[in-house]
Amino acid sequence: MYVAALDIGTTTVRFHILDKNAITVASSSEKVKLIYPQPGYVEIDPNDLWEIIMKVIKDTLDGSKIDSRLIQSLGISSQRASFITWSLKTGLPFHRFITWKDQRAATLVDEWNRSLIIKGLRMGSHFLYMLTKNKRFLAGSVMKFMNVQVTMKLIWVFENILGLRKAADKGEVAFGGVDSWFLYKLTGKHVMDTSCASATGIFDPFTMQWAEWAINILRLPRSIFPEVVDTVGDFGITPVGMFGREIRICCSIADQAASLFGSKCFYPGDLKITMGTGTFVNVNTGQEAHASIKGLYPVVGWRIKNELIYIVEGSSSDTGILVEWAKEIGLVNNAKETADIAKKVNDSDGVYFIPAFSGLQAPINNPAAAAGFIGLKPTTKRAHIVRSLLESLVFRIIMLYNCLWEETSFTYKNIRIDGGVSENDFVMQLLSDLTGLEVERSETVEMSILGSAFMAGLESVNNNFQFLIYLQDCGIAEKKYHNFNK
Repeated sequence: MYVAALDIGTTTVRFHILDKNAITVASSSEKVKLIYPQPGYVEIDPNDLWEIIMKVIKDTLDGSKIDSRLIQSLGISSQRASFITWSLKTGLPFHRFITWKDQRAATLVDEWNRSLIIKGLRMGSHFLYMLTKNKRFLAGSVMKFMNVQVTMKLIWVFENILGLRKAADKGEVAFGGVDSWFLYKLTGKHVMDTSCASATGIFDPFTMQWAEWAINILRLPRSIFPEVVDTVGDFGITPVGMFGREIRICCSIADQAASLFGSKCFYPGDLKITMGTGTFVNVNTGQEAHASIKGLYPVVGWRIKNELIYIVEGSSSDTGILVEWAKEIGLVNNAKETADIAKKVNDSDGVYFIPAFSGLQAPINNPAAAAGFIGLKPTTKRAHIVRSLLESLVFRIIMLYNCLWEETSFTYKNIRIDGGVSENDFVMQLLSDLTGLEVERSETVEMSILGSAFMAGLESVNNNFQFLIYLQDCGIAEKKYHNFNK
């Protein structure tokens, strides 16, 4: 028997078929075409995305010759905070996907964060926190809208897409992420799991409901929001034409949560970093949502019946994209050579790079920050520039790691890391040197695939979470790690 896993990422769509030992026996991937219609706009065409998804599934099945009747279930992981709205009458989208990297609502973010309404909300929350010590109010006392979240971009959509507000007032509009849209096209269900919902900025992780205060203040139509459901469960079945037979969809989960799960970070204090298009530093905080004053944010890892796990997350939006940029401008020929180039010099010769194509996130929290090199001089060589770029990726992680030390009570023993940039030995060694922790890099970078596959298989054994941990601790589906020691 097999489990299928689909990962719909920002730049790549992957489909894997895994055996009972969680070993990939067949896979395929395709690049996603990002569209840049204007400076700061980053979109994905839903029709193109659908065709890419269908292609990777077909290519995998055709190449493997695996009988689809042996595929027991499907798990889906997806990029977070990229969203779309579509018509419940026709099923057609009102616009392309607006991705999490899109900056079109930056002005709205700034205006709302400086507004009297939000200032009043912060003051009221601070008073209530002093009175009750409820961490929900502590989070509210420093609350800011962020470009990476859906909230202000959804406001922009209602202000700029002709006919959308009118259709929404009639109850004919659906809002959702990549996950919701894909599930709707497959099953007709308008749902979103807790992990994806919590990353939108419109969901309250403390109450586990869509944030009524935000919906009311921002005048968002309540009817557009999907039903929030468990991460593992009955999401419906695939159309016959997709696999040649109906297959149960047993999991839908946000990519970072899936990666955390796939990395075996099951317990409070477990730390995982993904270095892909962006960098995401995630810590399992157990059954307690973390309230940050530094700009970290609480999201839901997963909810499986009575098992609710939270994550505290810090991010840097620009990581892999910086390496791709260096390649595009001719600074390097390919990503793999950057580590060797950086090692040709002992230091960056005083050159530093600010990795801020999309502003700077926590703890700087400045969406207007600009990227650039500083400290260039006549002695600066190509190797110094490449080294400074790679160092900047680690320096951003260190900033987030220091926030975790200041705001949480966990003692960190190691870092499990995945994502394409984790293949860079120079970056990994520097991260280990600066944190003093053992950095464990998986032999596979497809941890989101692994996490969603585990969860899809979990449904097949009746949601027995402890059973999965038992399998993992016994070494079944264990992934080997390359260790970087200080």
